[in-house]
Amino acid sequence: MLRKFPLVIHVEPQQIVILNKKCRYCAGCDLIIARQSELETLMVACLEEKNPAIIGNEYLTMGVVERKDWREASKGKTDTNETLNRMYVFKDVLDFELMPLEWHPTEKLQ
Repeated sequence: MLRKFPLVIHVEPQQIVILNKKCRYCAGCDLIIARQSELETLMVACLEEKNPAIIGNEYLTMGVVERKDWREASKGKTDTNETLNRMYVFKDVLDFELMPLEWHPTEKLQ
């Protein structure tokens, strides 16, 4: 299932970015799945305006905030510390890699 989540991302050094990103969501696992390439493209677009010097720096997706908190933060109504206090921190951050499918010759049956 696809849903939008306001993701809280920490970019080194000490920059918080909140992206309202469409991600896959597994309700059974309570797992949000975001493609790294899509996330980085959105981050570049956001940081080009705010702070282009940190594009390409290390980052960590830390959690999510409520939509109302995201709206307030995007309008400048709340400061970064208040937004971080309202954040739901991820229990784990997992990194999945797609492995190419390997083909092996079948053994001849005798």
